[in-house]
Amino acid sequence: MREKLLGKTPEELREVAMKVGLPAFAGKQMAQWLYVRKVTDIDQMTNISKAGREALKADYDLGVVLPSGCQVSSDGTKKYLFPVGNGNSVEAVMIPDADRKTLCVSSQAGCRMGCKFCMTGRQGFHGNLDPAMILSQFIAVDEAQELTNTVFMGMGEPLDNYDNVMRAIEVLTAPWGFAWSPKRITVSTIGVIPSLRKYLDSTKCHIAVSLHNPFGEERAEIMPVQKAWPVADVVSLLREYDFSGQRRVSFEYTMFGGLNDDKRHADALYRLLKGMECRVNLIRFHKIPDSPFETSPQLIMENFRDRLSAHGITCTIRASRGEDILAACGMLAGRHATEKPC
Repeated sequence: MREKLLGKTPEELREVAMKVGLPAFAGKQMAQWLYVRKVTDIDQMTNISKAGREALKADYDLGVVLPSGCQVSSDGTKKYLFPVGNGNSVEAVMIPDADRKTLCVSSQAGCRMGCKFCMTGRQGFHGNLDPAMILSQFIAVDEAQELTNTVFMGMGEPLDNYDNVMRAIEVLTAPWGFAWSPKRITVSTIGVIPSLRKYLDSTKCHIAVSLHNPFGEERAEIMPVQKAWPVADVVSLLREYDFSGQRRVSFEYTMFGGLNDDKRHADALYRLLKGMECRVNLIRFHKIPDSPFETSPQLIMENFRDRLSAHGITCTIRASRGEDILAACGMLAGRHATEKPC
């Protein structure tokens, strides 16, 4: 199997160039083609000689995976399907909003966290995505040159694939890479504490924590990882860091009718987060097949938001996007009912 170029640093690409008989400066040229021009084929690297490109292709592959299908929502949201090997596919969602185009990217095929309300979690774990598979989602979408933000909130638990996700973030933020500000990147996690601490220590990107219930025993019923990494411990860790500046912490809270949406839960959530510089995003539960959960009514969600706001917690109700193409939160499954190009 040929080695992938996508995801390598300029120093690593320099070594590649020298191995195949190219001058050392060809490493910088390759980085430009990969991360600035966002090419999808080695033959597009036209300032490298044809003989040099053939030498590269003998042992290396660009590593860009093109989408095998795409669906477009009535609200403009687009869901791309990417094959990642061994019969598995992942989905990336492009969400347009005024002058912003946010890409929700996947980091794993399936997920081992087992959250009961998530389509991805219900399908089990089928493997980590390498940096090239992650970065392909930025390069191969139609909006590659127009993306303004990204959230690692697609399929998988990003901090369960820590090294590969961090390499992708390095490429996204490095001056030689996409040169994005860390403020344009948010990583979502259920709270994998060992990796969460490393992430907070090594990057200034935003963090979003999937909380969903402030009571440990109740949270464990829908999120088995509560037993390994209790939400109280996650919040305690976050309190060690300063979020008063450019880096933000938010808590994602999916609203389930009659399960976590009453005053008791709102007050417990306030007590858990009291004094933190944070935001709570309330998310409408999107019904998935064979699920026992129901969606909270809009009025209940508004009352929950207002109760938290009255306590001084910044709280918003997130607008649902792409539900008609199964692209909303918790609905990604790595397959399309019908695959077709956009």
